[in-house]
Amino acid sequence: MQTKKTGFVAIVGRPNVGKSTLLNAILGEKIAIVSKKPQTTRNRITGIHTDEESGAQIVFLDTPGFHTPKTKLGGFMVKSIQSAIRDVDAAVLVVDANAHPGPTERGMIEKLAQTGLPCLLVINKTDRAGAERVGEAIREYAALYDFDAVIPVSAIKGEGVSIILEELAPFLYESEWLFPSDIVTDQPERQIASEIIREKILRTMEEEIPHGTAVVIEEFKEQKGLLSIRAEIFCERESHKRILIGKRGEALKKIGTYAREDLEAFFGCKVFIDLWVKVKENWRDSQYNLSNFGYKEDNE
Repeated sequence: MQTKKTGFVAIVGRPNVGKSTLLNAILGEKIAIVSKKPQTTRNRITGIHTDEESGAQIVFLDTPGFHTPKTKLGGFMVKSIQSAIRDVDAAVLVVDANAHPGPTERGMIEKLAQTGLPCLLVINKTDRAGAERVGEAIREYAALYDFDAVIPVSAIKGEGVSIILEELAPFLYESEWLFPSDIVTDQPERQIASEIIREKILRTMEEEIPHGTAVVIEEFKEQKGLLSIRAEIFCERESHKRILIGKRGEALKKIGTYAREDLEAFFGCKVFIDLWVKVKENWRDSQYNLSNFGYKEDNE
């Protein structure tokens, strides 16, 4: 009888290095939202990769980008990174092949070194860097820390992803799997819907608006093959509300259309989506609002 193994792995890195893209590539399915704008991921996203042939199940935690927080929401995001590092068996540090190591990377490496965690270095976006630059990045990071493995990848193209799984295998422990083999995430369906809608806001709105928005699912019902979702989008200013709605509701309609396409693909059924926009000034600095919008620390 085949021995089953499992383990928890945190994916860490500064904002916009491709952590969520990497997780989606590993899973072969989109569960984490992806955007060119930094600090897209706010919560720890759990992705579950199961290989029945090898008997391995790896539970990945996709963390928010490491940054200096300027709001209580930012503080929540940084705490979730620290919590993830405490709870795992190994870490994957993702960096951009085209960027030199800076204070953020050095700080993350220092924190990882303090934990003594096994750590892989994944140099992402190699499709945008030449071989010479990738080699230079490998040398720069190797001088900072003795990583268990250094893996150049292009997450967006799926190149090098299988090597990450191979290199993580030694850090798994013998155990029955924690999740059924056909499960790719433990996120509640409402949270998945909320994150998909928020991704479409990030992709369609101007720079100053997306990070001041939160999405709350008020209704989530499935009847006779039709999933009905009513969501409220909260923003921080009345002027942002007008932009989110757009002239004759065109902007909100576009967000809804894009979200519906992804929701139907994920849930495998027809989706009716009803979006509303409301104003909550400075919600990112209100602990009460953060908790109500689902940004709760583990001890809450």
